Amino acid sequence: MLMDYLPAVEIEPKSPATAAVIWLHGLGADGHDFVSIIPELGLPPDHGIRFIFPHAPEMPVTINGGYVMPAWYDILEMSLDRKVDVVQLQASAREVGKLIEREIARGIPSERIVIAGFSQGGAVAYQAALSYPKPLAGLLALSTYFATADTLELSAANAPLPIHIFHGKQDTVVQIVLAHKAQRWLGEHGYAAAYSEYAMEHNVCAAEIVAIGQCLRAWLQQ
Repeated sequence: MLMDYLPAVEIEPKSPATAAVIWLHGLGADGHDFVSIIPELGLPPDHGIRFIFPHAPEMPVTINGGYVMPAWYDILEMSLDRKVDVVQLQASAREVGKLIEREIARGIPSERIVIAGFSQGGAVAYQAALSYPKPLAGLLALSTYFATADTLELSAANAPLPIHIFHGKQDTVVQIVLAHKAQRWLGEHGYAAAYSEYAMEHNVCAAEIVAIGQCLRAWLQQ
């Protein structure tokens, strides 16, 4: 049966792929947003990791006056915790699940697939990774928030999932208290989430990119 997948930028390794990273961009961006980071991760030349950067669909975003832009879900209010369209967020997470299944069909074990997400993409990454019914390699939560903590049905298969949260101390878009809140929730639910913060705003920095590469090397034994 033919299946539709999110369109994506795919970067193949020089050697045959033995692992995959599915990396979700933030609101208003697209799958090209983090491609240039790959050479800065410090991975070995023969790393064997396929990078998949999906493009979010375009939709009206309420907080931006209904302007149509790439978005994983609608944001209805910009309160501290945000009011989001949970149904749309869950639908985006299911689309990520389909990408995971495609990687498995292409010969990558689920245990060698990492989910990463920045900002709005990170909220989808939380939902997708923690609800996925097969064990994954890890979750990278970048400058993001855990929008579906109250509704998420946790997967026992990913109870031991390695998680690393990264956030900027000067982030005024997603305030750092939301990263602290997510880490606390994860700890209360049995997850050992690592946490790193940097002197940056709502973006990524060189030291963070190096640390992300270290996570990938450790989780995927590169």
